[in-house]
Amino acid sequence: MPVFQYEAMDAKGKPTKGTLEVANQSEALTRLKEMGYFPTKVVESDKGKDKDKDKGKDKDKGKDAKAPAGKGGAKGAKKGGLQINIKIPGMGGKVGTKTLCNFTRQLATLVDAGLPLMRGLIVLQKGEKDPTLREILGKLAQGIEGGSTFSEALAQHPKVFNKLFVNMVKAGELGGVLEVTLTRLAEFAEKAEKIKGKVKAALFYPSAVMTVAVGIVALLMIVVVPKFEEIFKDMLGDQGLPEFTMLVLNISRFIQHNFLMTAGIVAAIVISFKLFLRTKFGARMFDKFSLKIPVFGEVIQKVAISRFTRTLGTLISSGVPILQSLNIVRETSSNIMFAEAVQSIHDSVKEGETIVGPLEASKIFPPMVVSMVDVGEQTGALPEMLMKVADNYEEEVDNAVSAMTSLLEPIMIVFLAVVVGSIVIAMFLPLIKLMDSLGGGDDDKGGGKGKKGKD
Repeated sequence: MPVFQYEAMDAKGKPTKGTLEVANQSEALTRLKEMGYFPTKVVESDKGKDKDKDKGKDKDKGKDAKAPAGKGGAKGAKKGGLQINIKIPGMGGKVGTKTLCNFTRQLATLVDAGLPLMRGLIVLQKGEKDPTLREILGKLAQGIEGGSTFSEALAQHPKVFNKLFVNMVKAGELGGVLEVTLTRLAEFAEKAEKIKGKVKAALFYPSAVMTVAVGIVALLMIVVVPKFEEIFKDMLGDQGLPEFTMLVLNISRFIQHNFLMTAGIVAAIVISFKLFLRTKFGARMFDKFSLKIPVFGEVIQKVAISRFTRTLGTLISSGVPILQSLNIVRETSSNIMFAEAVQSIHDSVKEGETIVGPLEASKIFPPMVVSMVDVGEQTGALPEMLMKVADNYEEEVDNAVSAMTSLLEPIMIVFLAVVVGSIVIAMFLPLIKLMDSLGGGDDDKGGGKGKKGKD
């Protein structure tokens, strides 16, 4: 009977290794489930591989993996016929969130209808328009045909299927509820995309206004202001210009005669800022600052809380161990402050303590969230409570985004008016000065005539 080597995690998240003598890989997975383990890797050992080779299977698998048929020993046993473990060139492309959502939803429907997983993948591959996903679906079907589990096949494409996706599928496979897990994944991705779309829509208006403002200011400073400078020289001659006008003219001259340098300075600032954000210190400072920004900070915090609670709730309800779920949530967190809070929660749970303590100590979760999580822990309904918090905060995100949009519109209009208006005022100040001087000259002339007549 074949022997399978496995690597798994127990209910507390502790890794373990061992071997099982069973008929096939599916039976090995079932046996591990009965033992209370969550397998991360199950491969056939040398003994099992030699038996498969005698039956003529190993040759075909080696061919699919594009490996020489004569290679055996530890390397061949490590692959165990799972050709998906080999990184395939050209498979590094990304797939859009909406496309991945549609695929997950369709696959869940097919599996729920009783269609075998491999056949469902082939059906979706034929109708898939995205070339990257279509190619990946073909490789997934080949991997399953070669004896791999669905989650192992997905893990070979981390740029398309993240750890959240892979681990939820793995939990669904072990629990025999793959179609339910896929449906949850689709719902999770759809709601996450919905929030992301609302935030993007809210940021579109200020981004558009800033772009227009930069374009208008560049046009004025490069084209319009130099024309006014020539007019001022003809009209005022040696008379001094107002200081504010001189400031605008000097800026205009600098931009006009040093355009490449100006563009280089702007590019250097942008690149330096991005490089700063790539450092651990810079990213942490920016994420901490982003939570305190007026208007935007509230939205960022609510989006992060909604994502944290929904991700953790979805993972736990799908059967993923709590420690493993917290690790996934930490890795998928977009804000370092929340990632650090999740790490504290992980350490607390690992020591046998509760989630509530570090959740409250982080000071980035509102009291309502802490209270609901506390109730969920005490009643044994933590996943349900987390999902309720996520639903509640998604509604609050909608309200916060609407309020942010309403507030940003007048702010951006005033900002644009101040920038353009300042340049216009700077150009009209010399004209006002000229009119004052002409008016003063006429008064002096008139006064002189009046005095002469009186005499």
